[in-house]
Amino acid sequence: MDAKILIESFAEFARSKNVDRPTMIRILEDVFRAMIRKKFESDENFDVTINADKGDLEIFRIREIVDDNSEDIWDFDKISLSEARKIEPDFEIGEEVYEKIELEEFGRRAVQMARQTLIQRIKDLEKDILYNKYEEQVGEIVSAEVYQILGREVLLMDGEGNELILPKGEQIPKDRFRKGDSVKAIVHRVDMMNGNPKIILSRTSPVFLERLFENEVPEVYDGLITIVKIVREPGERAKVAVESYDDRIDPVGACVGMKGSRIHAVVRELQNENIDVINYTDNLDLYVTRALSPAKVSSITVNKETKRISVFLKPDQVSLAIGKGGFNIKLASKLVEYEIDVFRELNEYEEEDVDLLEFGDEIEGWIIEELKKTGLDTAKSVLTLTREDLLRRTELEEETIDEIFRILRQEFEQ
Repeated sequence: MDAKILIESFAEFARSKNVDRPTMIRILEDVFRAMIRKKFESDENFDVTINADKGDLEIFRIREIVDDNSEDIWDFDKISLSEARKIEPDFEIGEEVYEKIELEEFGRRAVQMARQTLIQRIKDLEKDILYNKYEEQVGEIVSAEVYQILGREVLLMDGEGNELILPKGEQIPKDRFRKGDSVKAIVHRVDMMNGNPKIILSRTSPVFLERLFENEVPEVYDGLITIVKIVREPGERAKVAVESYDDRIDPVGACVGMKGSRIHAVVRELQNENIDVINYTDNLDLYVTRALSPAKVSSITVNKETKRISVFLKPDQVSLAIGKGGFNIKLASKLVEYEIDVFRELNEYEEEDVDLLEFGDEIEGWIIEELKKTGLDTAKSVLTLTREDLLRRTELEEETIDEIFRILRQEFEQ
């Protein structure tokens, strides 16, 4: 293989990978200089000129002419007068000899290795370019097409044919993909696995929801409205705390849009995830009240030392505060960064109830804690529910629930 064919084939391959011309020349020169060092021990006195467009390569070995008896005659950048005059008979001591080296002089094996090295260098460069490209896009939305659906992940292709990965754990539970579908997600992270960039996407990250709001709400994109915090139970419910430093802008109204026009686009993308947009405030009591919406809170007690908040509600508001599957109270706790305990408020006419803690001798402590997590803190609050309600709200088994009902009913029968 001569130099012209080698360079032209490499240049064509490099261009197909979108490698710019200066980088292409630099790689070519690096590889040829490595060949020179292997054959001549040093490349310091060699001049390498490459024209990638025409496939031209010129390698000149530059040596200073010294006397045949000089001590420097064995230096790599020196040549004896007698050897120099074999190239040009009129050379004199002190002059420089430019000796052209043909690629064939390196041997067929060396040329073949150079070709393989060139291709590998481009592939490595391509990996670096891909890694850097997506590393800069971490936290940004990308669109890609589904091309393969596996058990634990979905493989997608971007517009340049690069493979992106959407793991099962980063998919919304209600997501159902088909080959050829266009999918939106954020670049979650970029890992380097065995020298290959692995681009991981996510649709469950709170950042994905934030970027969707930026796309749909110009005031968020322009910075007029700030998203303070987002908490999500992907595919089920999300709470978004927003604020505006401009009193003329209603942050909640702007995010929701006329008749919900803006938020509907976000909800559809998130498989009908229920999104509560909340006006952020430094007033903790008010913030908790808003976080527990749509429930109406009667009173609040805050314990800053234990980071717990006791919320008292009318009986008909307790289930609203807890929400389907306990998501409302769980997300509200994450949003305000306090553990929220919900208590049922009794009025003076209601017959006396009994706190669950008083059944500690008959009901194990962990079971009482499990009930309290869902806002059930008294005997009557439990007895107003059915077995199916408790199975859905807690992780208790049927036999345990039946035993709880038996113990609590016995208290009131007495």
